[in-house]
Amino acid sequence: MITETVFEGRILVTDRMSLGEGPGYDRDTDMIWWFDINASKLHLLNASTRERRIIQLPEMASALAVVDEHRQVISTETGLYFRDTSTGALSLHVAIEADNAVTRSNDARVHASGAFWVSTMGKNAETGAGAIYHVLEGVVTKLFDKITIPNAICFSPDGATGYYVDTDVNQLMSVPIAPETGLPTGPASVFIDTAHMAGGMDGAVCDGDGNIWNARFGAGVLDQFDPAGKLKARYQLPARQPTCPAFIGRDGGWMMVTSAAQDTRVEEEPNAGNTFALVTGAKPRFDPAYRAGR
Repeated sequence: MITETVFEGRILVTDRMSLGEGPGYDRDTDMIWWFDINASKLHLLNASTRERRIIQLPEMASALAVVDEHRQVISTETGLYFRDTSTGALSLHVAIEADNAVTRSNDARVHASGAFWVSTMGKNAETGAGAIYHVLEGVVTKLFDKITIPNAICFSPDGATGYYVDTDVNQLMSVPIAPETGLPTGPASVFIDTAHMAGGMDGAVCDGDGNIWNARFGAGVLDQFDPAGKLKARYQLPARQPTCPAFIGRDGGWMMVTSAAQDTRVEEEPNAGNTFALVTGAKPRFDPAYRAGR
């Protein structure tokens, strides 16, 4: 039986972002972040002070990971860039598809090994233009290609299984991976087939019990799948196009969800593009730092 819950959370930020994506959180600094990909903007929100900053980036970007107390790494349309947290200065770490003007970065997540799985896709969702890469200590390895809209990158609590989806296909894939490196040890296979369901699988996070929490773009819900791949619960959201969830707060008691306003009308969907927070009772997990190697 699927449990359905109406939205009883709160609107974290009321900005109407064209394509809100890439939410994340750093417990050491109590900092929440996310991106508006289409606007090339990084949003920062201090959960303690409520101080907020919006940073205009030089190109499209979609994901961020902590490196150390002085640096972050940002996934952009031309590669991974270190960001100095004091000055905001960007410096190239490694190029990824920098010579391909068709693509940009999309979904990403850090594995327990410190490896950063990052993805690319066509700026106009060109069929098969995207790929997923493994990056560790500046070494880039292409894992999967011919993907149209890569999403839902996340990992099981033991680090032995990776997940991803092509939203265009709507089948969540699972792949065995080495916990110590984050590299695949076998082929990917279909884990959850949602091609028959309304909307599309977008970003996802795996909680401490192995449940997969997936934002369903076009359906206005956050879905909970158990470790066996069974749909257990649906949380209604006040926007039709949710994009990605992330645990926030030092105790991880809240889950934030970004959304997109693109292709909507404000008079019909006033909450489209806003960022939401809700309580699910899930056992939280936070992404580790990216292992940069230098």
